[in-house]
Amino acid sequence: MAKGRGRMPMMPGNMNNMLKQVQKMQKQMEKTQAELEEKEVEASAGGGAVSVKVNGKREILDVIIKPEVVDPDDIEMLQDLILAATNEALRKAEEMVTQEMGKITGGINVPGLF
Repeated sequence: MAKGRGRMPMMPGNMNNMLKQVQKMQKQMEKTQAELEEKEVEASAGGGAVSVKVNGKREILDVIIKPEVVDPDDIEMLQDLILAATNEALRKAEEMVTQEMGKITGGINVPGLF
């Protein structure tokens, strides 16, 4: 068998370029994550009866309930509206994060990356 056959030749120039690209992408991701933490999305349910605001860190910032939907005899409806608005706001926040990070990663989805 010939010496070195079946081995990949070392290409330090390519590795350096790849490392630089990864470092650049990491810096872009950190910057984008910081910007996303400042962005907010809002969703509502019941025709605007309940609204929820969420940031890019997926933290609930605000829950707004119009007084006319507060019916002591129908707490379950209010709970359902809050749940629906919260889940939609969280979905929107996740979509926002995925879109922004996808711009950096070229659409590659790496689980746990962001």
